[in-house]
Amino acid sequence: MTSPQPAETPTQKRSAQTATLAEIAREAGVSAPTVSKVLNGRADVAPATRARVEDLLRAHGYRRRRAESSRSPLIDLVFHELESAWAMEVIRGVENVARDTGLSVVLSESAGRLTPGRTWADQVAARRPHGVILVLSGLDESQRALLTSRSIPFVVMDPAGDPGADVPSIGATNWQGGLAATRHLVDLGHTRIGAISGPTRMMCSRARVDGYRAALETAGLPVAPDLILTGDFHHEAGYRQGLELLRRPDRPTAVFAGNDLQALGLYEAARELGLRIPQDLSVVGFDDLPVARWVGPPLTTVRQPLMEMAEAAARLVLDLGRGEGASTATRVELATSLEVRSSTAPPREAP
Repeated sequence: MTSPQPAETPTQKRSAQTATLAEIAREAGVSAPTVSKVLNGRADVAPATRARVEDLLRAHGYRRRRAESSRSPLIDLVFHELESAWAMEVIRGVENVARDTGLSVVLSESAGRLTPGRTWADQVAARRPHGVILVLSGLDESQRALLTSRSIPFVVMDPAGDPGADVPSIGATNWQGGLAATRHLVDLGHTRIGAISGPTRMMCSRARVDGYRAALETAGLPVAPDLILTGDFHHEAGYRQGLELLRRPDRPTAVFAGNDLQALGLYEAARELGLRIPQDLSVVGFDDLPVARWVGPPLTTVRQPLMEMAEAAARLVLDLGRGEGASTATRVELATSLEVRSSTAPPREAP
């Protein structure tokens, strides 16, 4: 006759489950209210104590229960830089979804860094928003663990690097856009085509240049490294790198500017050198910001559906907050398209 198996002790039962606040407090050698303060992002906890509690929360995979998770009616929107018409399109998209769901948007900037600072993460934990959307940014491991432990979902829009297979993200078909932009110039008859890329640390920038290279190679044209200059997605870089390209005796007859702001800087460089667009120089941008239709001549550009991307990111982060992530695609790329206007034309005789 088989002896009855001993019943599991409460400790054994909990070993396969999420630890309670009381257990974490005992292990950390602090009170349960102190653990609660750490969870709520309160500032009145010693740094060493906070770090010890955070380590234990991560180690135990602690997640705030729904009953504990009274969220503020907010969506946190984080930019690595917040200073252009590009950002305004993203803000409009998130605002559209937030307004329809009765939420407000909190804007943050990480001052050019690809991950926000630790202070930001603590502030978000204290606010307990419905979700966080990071634009051209990401989270380090401790920040991800902090948001996860508070059951605050997050989505990366247009990630700067590979966000990881388990990080929800919304992007665009950047490679296809670079291919379409360059192929358009090739089809017009251009054979010497320059490019002004964005920062090489950004995945979207590298993908656009890879598409540019693929279009040239497919057409049997050489990829000249000296015609590919690196910018930073700002107007000044388009102007500065544009002057370098256009002052060459064998200057390109067309340039793929990488984004609309750099294309506008290139316009300024061409005017300064007495070159007419498109008669002397064809220009293609990327993004299709509203200003692309207003400049003279109107800019041929690759439309990146920024507002739709932002709306998709906002809807996704709210779905994740409702526990609907399992049935929702968490790696999404929206299609780009070429908008042909008046800044491109067949080349004149070689300069």
